[in-house]
Amino acid sequence: MTFYLIQLIYINQDQAAVFEQFEAQVLPLLAQHNGRLLLRIRPTDTTIIEQTIEPPYEIHLLEFTSQADFERYLTDPQRQAALPLKDQAIHSTFVIQGQTL
Repeated sequence: MTFYLIQLIYINQDQAAVFEQFEAQVLPLLAQHNGRLLLRIRPTDTTIIEQTIEPPYEIHLLEFTSQADFERYLTDPQRQAALPLKDQAIHSTFVIQGQTL
């Protein structure tokens, strides 16, 4: 069963370049773990219709063939090596898990 994740990513002030470095290192690893980035959005004031939460810096829609593949991605040694960049750039992430109905 396909496994989906929606991530709302909130970055620290003035850390966009560090966030980009982290993304450049970890996004290519998705395919190695049967994952795909289906959608990557940076919301703006003109694209938000309604909100009751702080808008995230980015929104990602990810797909994995299984939750086990996702868990392998999380523990990938190359991803683990990039975590200091993540810790520097991101102050919080809100993750929603789902499946096709």
